[in-house]
Formats: sequence, structure tokens, C-alpha cells
Amino acid sequence: MSARAHLDWPFFDADHRALAASIEAWAAAHAEGPEPEDVDAATQGLVRALGEGGWLRHVVTTAYGGARDRLDARTLCLIREALAQRSALADFAFAMQGLGSAPLTLFGSDALRARHLPRVAGGRAIAAFAISERQAGSDVAAIATRAVRDGADYVLDGEKTWISNAGIADFYVVLARSGEAEGARGLSALLVESDAPGLSVRERIEVISPHPLGTITLHGCRVPAANLLGAPGHGFKVAMATLDVFRATVGAAALGMARRALAEAVAWARERVVFGRPLGEHQMTQARVAEMACDVDASALLVYRAAWRRDASGGRVTRDSAMAKLYATEAAQRVIDSAVQLFGGLGVVAGHPVERLYRDIRPLRIYEGTSEIQRLVVARETLSEGGDS
Repeated sequence: MSARAHLDWPFFDADHRALAASIEAWAAAHAEGPEPEDVDAATQGLVRALGEGGWLRHVVTTAYGGARDRLDARTLCLIREALAQRSALADFAFAMQGLGSAPLTLFGSDALRARHLPRVAGGRAIAAFAISERQAGSDVAAIATRAVRDGADYVLDGEKTWISNAGIADFYVVLARSGEAEGARGLSALLVESDAPGLSVRERIEVISPHPLGTITLHGCRVPAANLLGAPGHGFKVAMATLDVFRATVGAAALGMARRALAEAVAWARERVVFGRPLGEHQMTQARVAEMACDVDASALLVYRAAWRRDASGGRVTRDSAMAKLYATEAAQRVIDSAVQLFGGLGVVAGHPVERLYRDIRPLRIYEGTSEIQRLVVARETLSEGGDS
């Protein structure tokens, strides 16, 4: 199957097919390049470029400068797939604009949306989503950061870590314990602007696939109660509704990386001569390429089924999104590892496309719910549904 043959599937309409061709061309012209020395500046530049190119209009709704009346999961997946084939950092820049602003789109007041979403759509403001803490990653109910109501404000105290865009974000959506109930039912989501007194970036975290990441502290950070997203105690609902939209898009990014790895491996197998024949004529190479191709197509089916069902129903597609995220990220790891193996020594040379992919894919199996958590979600949903898909 050609790299674009999946666009003929009934999951897509003519607008999706046109958009896919446009974003592929834009990504080829604007996204690909060597790893930047200054990751912050590169990310800020990519956000501006994505805004100027009109791509960030797809992460907000029409009322605030967006492209559609509601978020379209298939569009988000197509954009992430195309960007991830060219640059993990470009994909990250796009994804975080969506993930960081979606709680506002889904649960924010009209005033908050009007203030922030047009700037997100234009690439003039950078968004961040602050959930994780040192003792609260997959276990969201363990969040310790507190939000105490004080008159017309909430006062926030605590620390958030593994926060993407820490230090360059213009606002953070922060999940904090407001105390309406025990565990996850006692959390609230608040929008905190980066210049709010009491908010600071404590440290930056360097990871194998470079992007802005760090730890923020909140010390007596006073936030207007009007910045509450949803109702008090509904923070977990805000977070899960956001992840339900974006989990499948993580699978789409993994799919893009896997497609790139397969394309690189196929080109190399045709070019490289081993024992007097092209590498691709050896049966063990053919077996490996076949497995890679199956993983790519299976991932695409799961990703775009989840996105289509989300768009068609307008509701939660927890099982489908978890399946898509789980399978596509694990499959992409296998595909990219196979590409490295086929390239041999070249596959581990710093800066080679498959070496970069090898580093870029690994975090996708962790963030927005680890593979282990996705397995639990799929099992829980399947058991509750009696095995129906």
C-alpha cells in the first residue's frame, strides 16, 4: 500500500484528503531539518510558523478563529502524522497547542476562550497542560498540589513536573486538589497565566528527544476563580475528556514516525548490496519488511477508526483511543527498531534519520498514559462491555 492509500478509506471525506496533501507539502518545506541547538527558540519558531500556516486553526473552534465548529479528531491525526514524519519537534509544537488549549475549548468560559484561543490559533500564545507531579504520573488521584478558595480567588501551592513547554508557555492548565471529595473527585482545573505571581520554573529536564520540558512551582499563586475550567471538583473530568480527544493523535504521531522508518528502510534495502544482491532480495529482509508493513497498516486502521468514531459520535471513545495509542506506539517502536537493524552501523550514527526516530518514538509509549495504563483501560472497557467492540 502506498503511503497515501489509506486516505481512500471511508474514514475520510474530500476535505480530509485535501488537508492531508497540504500538510504533507507544508511539513516537507517547513518542518524537516537538523536538531536545533536552542530547543526553546526552535519550538517558539515552529509555533509561529504553524500559526501563520493556518494549521493551529484546527486546535480551536470557529468562534475563536478556528477552522471548524468543533475539534475534528481525524484532522488532528492527519496533521500529527504528517508532521511526525518530518520532525518530532514540529509534531510536539502542534500537539501541545492542542492539548494545552483543549481544556479551555471544552470547559472554559466565553471570556477565557475569547482571551486565549485566538492567540493559540494564530501561534501568538503557547499553551501547556500541567498534570504530572513527582508522585502523581499515571496515578492522577495522587495529585498533591492544592487550590484553596480565598474570596474571589484560588491560591495554589505545589509543584508540577514533566511539564512540556515549561518556561516558554504563556499559560498553563493546572490540575490541583480543591478538596470537594477524596481522590480524583476532589480535583479542579484552573488556567494559570505564566506571569502570575508565585509561579516559577524550578528546573529544566533534558530528555533523549529534545523538547522544552521542566518543573514548575506554585507558591501562594493567586488565580481568579473565573479561571476555573468546568465546575469545582471536575478537574479529573476535564483531564480525561481532553485526553480522550488527543490519545488517538499520539498514535497518529507514532504512525507518522513508523511510516518514515519504513520508507527509509525500503529505500535502503533497494540500494544496499550485500553478498552480491540488493539487501531487499534476501528473504530475512523481506520477512522483516513484511512485519513492518503490517504494523504500519494495522496502526493506521486503529488510529483512524478511533478518530472517525470520535467525530461521528461527538462523545467519549475511551476504548478505541486507548487501543490506538497502545498499538500504534508499540508497533512504531518495533518498526523503527527494525529499520535501525537493517541499516546496521549507519542506523546508530547520531543524526541519521532512523537514529533520530529511535530516540523520538520512545517517549510516546509513556506520555498521555503509558502502554501499561492503556492495557488496563482497554481491559476495563472490554470487560464492562462484555467483549463487544
